[in-house]
Amino acid sequence: MLHNIALTMVKGVGHLNIRQLVSYCGSAEAVFNTKAEQLKKIPGIGPKTAQSILNKETFERAETEIKFIEKYKITPLFYTETHYPKRLLNCEDAPSLLYFKGNTNLNNQKIVAVVGTRNATAYGRAFCEKLILGLQKHNVLVASGLAYGIDIAAHKSALANQVSTVGVLGHGLDRIYPAIHRNTAEKMLANGGLLTEFPSATNPDRQNFPKRNRIIAGMADATIVVEAAIKGGALITAQIANSYNRDVFALPGRVDEEFSEGCNYLIKTNRAQLITKVEDIEYILGWVESKINPKPQQLSIYPTLNPDEQKIVNLIAQKACTNFDELQYNLNMPQSKLAMLILNLEMQGVIIALPGKVYKLG
Repeated sequence: MLHNIALTMVKGVGHLNIRQLVSYCGSAEAVFNTKAEQLKKIPGIGPKTAQSILNKETFERAETEIKFIEKYKITPLFYTETHYPKRLLNCEDAPSLLYFKGNTNLNNQKIVAVVGTRNATAYGRAFCEKLILGLQKHNVLVASGLAYGIDIAAHKSALANQVSTVGVLGHGLDRIYPAIHRNTAEKMLANGGLLTEFPSATNPDRQNFPKRNRIIAGMADATIVVEAAIKGGALITAQIANSYNRDVFALPGRVDEEFSEGCNYLIKTNRAQLITKVEDIEYILGWVESKINPKPQQLSIYPTLNPDEQKIVNLIAQKACTNFDELQYNLNMPQSKLAMLILNLEMQGVIIALPGKVYKLG
């Protein structure tokens, strides 16, 4: 744990550098045991960075952080660990380390992000409550940013309906911002929790929130924008979700309403699916349960499959349906290769594509 935390505190080392270092050296601990001359040979690591890695002050800061997380029962999640959010791991700019306090599975089978304006209207809050009530039957995990407006409405609706909910923060876990939401945040720890990439003593500075937004978008199957102005954090989160090739939904509103302008824009420019009810989300994400009991699949009827195609079919057969991210995570296969194999299986009629990049056996 000490080496993992220390590596994220090295000056001049970003998340991509950390993955590169761990890939070359084998582990975070091995990185610190590697000589500077060898570190400089790793792509992206110059002389200054190599010296920073060997700076003892880094370990002093890491030891202070360990005392803090042990005292407050916070779990550090390095990107190589099993409990790290696997959907987020598929994103190139995913944080190397997360700090989590709570009680939920960050790899829940179904995760949605609910975001929106800090100036939520009665229209937005009412839809938020109705949406989460409708998602309750799917045992979803709801992620949001614990901010004013739609974010806190989503968290409170989840708590009221016994739906697990996680607040992703733009600061360390030694504080709650805004402070008025502390009571809600504490309640979330029993069925959900608080998640951040920032160590303690990190202030809620403006530049931290776009970083926070990428975690919200990256850990979810889909991002739902309930209300948003034409500029703001909610639209940034939607744009990030688009870049991750994740589904985005937006609630339409009146054309003269400031806080529906962003949602209407997302829909108009095909950056989000229009939703008016929870059934829209269920259909697009393939969460609609069939009323007909499917017959057991006989995998032996596909004799022409190559080994990689067979692995895909076997994984899909284990569940009623499987999404693209889950396949990629389990197979550890490049996106381009997996997409081509899936296309071949579709053309052969072996699998069927459902909305939301979900697949089932044909």
